[in-house]
Amino acid sequence: MSALPLDATGHAPARRGTRIALPVALAVLALPLVTAAHHARPAPYGDRLTVHARVDRVDDASPVGDPALRAKGRAVEAYDKESGSRRWTYTRAGRRPVALLPAPGHAFTLWNDGLVTDTARGSVRWHRAVPASADWLRTPDARDGAGVLQPLTPDAGMLAVVTPHRIAAYRTSDGDLRWVLPAGPGCAFAPARSVRRGGALLVAQPCAGPAAAWTAQVVAVDDYGRIVPGRAPLGNGDVRRGPGGSGSPEN
Repeated sequence: MSALPLDATGHAPARRGTRIALPVALAVLALPLVTAAHHARPAPYGDRLTVHARVDRVDDASPVGDPALRAKGRAVEAYDKESGSRRWTYTRAGRRPVALLPAPGHAFTLWNDGLVTDTARGSVRWHRAVPASADWLRTPDARDGAGVLQPLTPDAGMLAVVTPHRIAAYRTSDGDLRWVLPAGPGCAFAPARSVRRGGALLVAQPCAGPAAAWTAQVVAVDDYGRIVPGRAPLGNGDVRRGPGGSGSPEN
């Protein structure tokens, strides 16, 4: 048997297989650590959603029977309307639900840190932060979030979030911000003082000073924004049909 050649130091060089095996062994040993670090990462926004029961669906967009919703302590719970069994429970670490809005295929929640979430089909679909709302929600004027969440279409394809400083509208399919209407100078929106008339949402906008005209203290909006004479609003990605039945996307 021939002897291994010696290197310059007088030692036999490492075999090629040993050089390859060492990095592979280190990678295998590190894999459990990487996996543990992945599972240790906190959920975004402190989300924790537990699905208790799956529900069959007619298709991907139409769940069979939307659940009944209720806020219980720091959780939002969804129940089957017929059996009363829980479908899912949704919490956020250190947060509390303030207001709920059930809608076809959606469950919108306003949280005490000013975050709005959409839960649908057993998962949290999107989060949207409402600026300058957390402090206001802690005041009596907020009335526990009454009127903050408002659907702008019968199928809740658009959602309005009304706060004293602004009205923001989101497309509920993906949470895309479609338009923002700031309150007028010296005025503030009153979410709890809103009413629906036909396809319009009327929101009170009280203004300071006795000279403020009453017409400036009520704002009408729909899914395209503020309703004013002669407006040409941007679309929201849907189809508007003309008198002949034809239509094209507005946006």
